[in-house]
Amino acid sequence: MLKSSTCIAVVLTALISTSAAAEGELNLYSSRHYDTDERLYSDFEDATGITINRIEGKADELIARMEAEGANSPADILLTVDTSRLARAKNAGILQPIESAVLEERIPANLQDQDNQWYGFSQRARIIFYDKADVANPPATYLDLAKPEYEGLICIRSSSNTYNQTLLASIITNHSAEEAKKWAEGVVANMAREPQGGDTDQLRGIVSGECEIAVSNSYYFARAMRKDVKGLSADIDMIGVQFPAQDAEGAHMNLSGAGVAANAPNKENAIKFLEYLASDQAQVYFSNGNDEFPAVEGVALADNVAALGDFKADEVNLSEVAKNIPEAQKIFNEVGWK
Repeated sequence: MLKSSTCIAVVLTALISTSAAAEGELNLYSSRHYDTDERLYSDFEDATGITINRIEGKADELIARMEAEGANSPADILLTVDTSRLARAKNAGILQPIESAVLEERIPANLQDQDNQWYGFSQRARIIFYDKADVANPPATYLDLAKPEYEGLICIRSSSNTYNQTLLASIITNHSAEEAKKWAEGVVANMAREPQGGDTDQLRGIVSGECEIAVSNSYYFARAMRKDVKGLSADIDMIGVQFPAQDAEGAHMNLSGAGVAANAPNKENAIKFLEYLASDQAQVYFSNGNDEFPAVEGVALADNVAALGDFKADEVNLSEVAKNIPEAQKIFNEVGWK
């Protein structure tokens, strides 16, 4: 159960070395594009004396760059969003297994790669949202989205979206490929419009009346509760929140995670950085700064994130889910999900 709770006090210096012992640099390849992450980097630099050199870009571009650079790559860390991209990086051979007692203890086993090549550090729940005035019985599960009663009501992103790819892969893992294909066919039949835009646009679709049900990650909605998001925040009270599958596997969780590069020139510093991301200090900031759920259990949530309510999260092993991402894409193609 994910819920707001008292933050477990963990001293940052117990997780990382002192600045005198940890001086040097760290080359970070990141596809996280959030200005709020600046605090994560500056706090790490202040605590350790390690200078972070950043290269930012889209995940696929960074993965391709690391592949092209090969053994000469300066990358120490790949930091990116979603299990599908972490799996892609592992399969491309650009990450390496590491040993860290801190990470093994702090990060739940289902949020780790089974070969210790990547770890999840923050989470976003994939939630069903609905128009309170028009939808008396919102879908209770992801599978319910395919029911004929919701024909013409649903806004959801394209099949090329990594969040949807991982969601479908989790349905394959939790149910079966056959059930997953039936689900995808049903959702396509129930779409209010062809897939377009990002998660915020799906929520805006409810406000505009284009659809009555939308699928989006939690932090887009939580962000609109915290600050003004055009076309959403002013009418956010009209939108209801349904955490799916609460009597079954629970709500699907997307990850933001990282791994140590296969040819990291500063491997020791890279591991220190991952351990820092697992500290209470960093975990609280993922929630307060970017409206996400911490990966570490017991860490306090930001008020607007906690306001979404307590819920049961799917604890399926994401390494197993990652194996089904190619099958998910195949299904999307077969059912004509654009």
